[in-house]
Amino acid sequence: MKNHKKEKIIPYIKSGLFILIGIFSAAFGLKGFLLPNGFIDGGVTGISLLTALLTDIPLPALIILINLPFIYSGWKQVSLSFAISTAAAICGLALCLIFVNFPIITNDKLLTAVFGGFFLGAGIGMCIRGGSVIDGTEILSLLISKRSGFTIGDILLLVNILIFSVAAILLNIETALYSIL
Repeated sequence: MKNHKKEKIIPYIKSGLFILIGIFSAAFGLKGFLLPNGFIDGGVTGISLLTALLTDIPLPALIILINLPFIYSGWKQVSLSFAISTAAAICGLALCLIFVNFPIITNDKLLTAVFGGFFLGAGIGMCIRGGSVIDGTEILSLLISKRSGFTIGDILLLVNILIFSVAAILLNIETALYSIL
């Protein structure tokens, strides 16, 4: 009987570890590379970064607030457990951004673009591997792809083109181009 319980718990532990590693990787990409250099990302994180740069609203609060409708959609369209793990991952990212101090790794624009994107992307991937997301546009893309002829990648690309176009207008074209990397 004890082995049966252990077998049921192990997948949850693995998922939790993937999500935890994903949160820290994404936060490291943001705080160690992108934020100190004024770069943005795509998706909800990019919208949150742009809004934080243009207002006095803290980035962690924006990440949570802007993701709320997507968490709700994930609950209605995917499952309650997916929505709960996604909400926990997003809140975990916000808390990590508030409380964990990562060193600024470099001010070189190319290194920032490449490695900031790598760690943020790895974090997103690890969270997906754990059964959640830390950016609501993945949920939006999944839902739209089910109802259209577009792939998840197509939809994410279109959303990101829009975000980086706005960044080019509001910030500058060079920052937007490096952020696309």
